[in-house]
Amino acid sequence: MVAIQRLDSQSPDFEQRLEALLAFEGAQDDKIEQTVVAILADVKARGDAAVVEYTNRFDRLAAPSMAALELPKAELQAALDGLAAERRAALETAAERIRSFHQKQIQSGWRYSEADGTVLGQMVTPLDRVGLYVPGGKAAYPSSVLMNAIPAKVAGVGELIMVVPTPGGEKNALVLAAACLAGVDRVFTIGGAQAIAALAYGTESVPQVDKIVGPGNAYVACAKRRVFGRVGIDMVAGPSEILVLADGSTDPDWVAMDLFSQAEHDELAQSILICPDAAYIEQVQASLDKLLPTMPRQDVIRASLENRGALIRVRNLEEAVALANRVAPEHLELSLAEPDAWVDKIRHAGAIFIGAYTSESLGDYCAGPNHVLPTSGSARFSSPLGVYDFQKRTSLIRVSPAGAQRLGRVAAVLADGEGLPAHAQSARYRLA
Repeated sequence: MVAIQRLDSQSPDFEQRLEALLAFEGAQDDKIEQTVVAILADVKARGDAAVVEYTNRFDRLAAPSMAALELPKAELQAALDGLAAERRAALETAAERIRSFHQKQIQSGWRYSEADGTVLGQMVTPLDRVGLYVPGGKAAYPSSVLMNAIPAKVAGVGELIMVVPTPGGEKNALVLAAACLAGVDRVFTIGGAQAIAALAYGTESVPQVDKIVGPGNAYVACAKRRVFGRVGIDMVAGPSEILVLADGSTDPDWVAMDLFSQAEHDELAQSILICPDAAYIEQVQASLDKLLPTMPRQDVIRASLENRGALIRVRNLEEAVALANRVAPEHLELSLAEPDAWVDKIRHAGAIFIGAYTSESLGDYCAGPNHVLPTSGSARFSSPLGVYDFQKRTSLIRVSPAGAQRLGRVAAVLADGEGLPAHAQSARYRLA
């Protein structure tokens, strides 16, 4: 039996147990921090030589130089051409849908004129260069390549540099094929904190980027935190999460498998079911027990469900929605008979999956919206990765001579009030 926690909103200890369930300590390990700080400083000081040294040490390689760690574009094309027809078709379909969705996010600049001839506006421009980190080795995340690279290209990013470690020289054909489809410009087979450092500071071979996106291990996450400010980063994501709101109308096997779909990521992933129907919760528990032995990653799933999962009974769907907004989950499934009536009541979620047929896994791969989503409750103030993350906005101000008379007096009064006389005098110089 899967010993997943049971919570009831009417229990006296519900609040205490809920807080404990949602608590996640993401503090950095001191040893990781010290290692990353040393690597960042070394790469900043020695450039290519340091990157090659760390790559050879950590990935068990014998690369003589950075030139040996950059893949030619022909190798990316060969990886795409070498895919089995079914896999290539699936990858191309996903890429097409992701591109189509993100093209609708493109923002344009705007201007307007005031009566005295003053013109105000906003200019939207893409970032010049972006770095994309992709996990490598036996881990294969072509979907991560598509979800990060395609919005950048749609935004008009000038150059996209991908870094992907190849431990023991093991390259993943799907990842390289996805890079080809997404239009990645250069690929270096480096990883870890040294790859983040190379992207952030630049080396003789790796150009400095403006922003770094993409998932990685604890060393990569720590390095991204450290270089933020020198470059932009997408986010420092926590463990994956799914919250399913159910009314009992969905096959319990479906819900159980949806909970598994996040639990199989790692032992810290969180899968929660909220439902007002006690009998249905029992059916889902039975499905969990029945299906878990069929899962290749059952040990990871069990650990995740038993450590951080929960089946929560609530009074009604109104309370379920209120609880969902409080959790602000990465993935929220509305597995309800009439889900549309509840969508507008959701204020905080990374992505909402509407109806029983909308499994979260479709969003991970091919629905179209981005699968890089805010975690750990940050959906209260953060958004999914999108084209807007690869564009920046610049204000445009053109004040007419007449406008300078009107605005100059206002600015001078406010500047005097702040004790900044040069500001005030600068505005007054323009007065007739």
